[in-house]
Amino acid sequence: MEKRYSDYNTYLRQLFGRRVQKISIDAGLSCPNRDGFLSSKGCIYCNSKGSGTGLFAKGVSIKDQVKAGKIGMIKKYKAKKFLAYFQSFTNTYTSCDHMRQMFDQALSCEGMVGMAIGTRPDCIDVQKLDLIASYTKEYLVWLEYGLQSAHDETLKAINRGHSVTDFFKALELTSGRGINMCAHVILGLPGEDKNMMLETARILADSLINGVKIHLLYVIKGTFLDGMWKKGDYIPMEQTDYVNRVCDFLELLPKRIIIQRITGDPHSTELQAPLWAGQYRETFNRIQTCLEQRNSFQGKKYIKKEDKKS
Repeated sequence: MEKRYSDYNTYLRQLFGRRVQKISIDAGLSCPNRDGFLSSKGCIYCNSKGSGTGLFAKGVSIKDQVKAGKIGMIKKYKAKKFLAYFQSFTNTYTSCDHMRQMFDQALSCEGMVGMAIGTRPDCIDVQKLDLIASYTKEYLVWLEYGLQSAHDETLKAINRGHSVTDFFKALELTSGRGINMCAHVILGLPGEDKNMMLETARILADSLINGVKIHLLYVIKGTFLDGMWKKGDYIPMEQTDYVNRVCDFLELLPKRIIIQRITGDPHSTELQAPLWAGQYRETFNRIQTCLEQRNSFQGKKYIKKEDKKS
């Protein structure tokens, strides 16, 4: 099925001439929203693993995680090129020396062509960006900033610990260094209606970002959101509503923005609700079908900033 948006796999194939697979890495770092610097509670949807594997805490080094990941990707996809994805928690929340050690360990393995670094917009500075930029001469580098919503009232409600202004300051600081920037967005956050979700898309459309990851807010065991859901204070999105919101979101983004993800893929042992969130392939296919039925595509309703003023 031909994609109606600028998908990540096609982008990577065009760059490297073959399939490229991401290998998720747990570097054992924390987050200022969990270690007490900003808060000890974390975001309401985040569990103790911080969207990661917990492998580092079990004594598995970064290099060994990459080696094991490569074996799995070679067996499943016959892949020969790989990206190191520093996924768990905040991967710039440490010293530059430690970051260099992390990156060098991962990239020293054969077949590595780049890395993606998950972080927060309030955990970056010039020195860290200079270090990250030094890798762009030999590798593809993506810096993934967790935004989640372009509404400060929502960020406060989910205990995010930073503002929308922090996000745009980080983009400005990162720009011009050869580093690709991706924004993480969550649909279905508490208190957000359709208009608020799509306003986030409109704001990102004219920003400096190069890519977007779109996630569903699902309930994971042991999180603050889990407690809200059990008390009836949070109701997850229905699958049909989510599919339609993703299509609406894509229509508002220009084609230059690479869509890295259109839904999440929670661990089955951790997922509480909605149960349909565990059906990744079905949701993925329904989004493709919805775009076809609408005769729609990424950027269909995008209006350039200068055209909005005229």
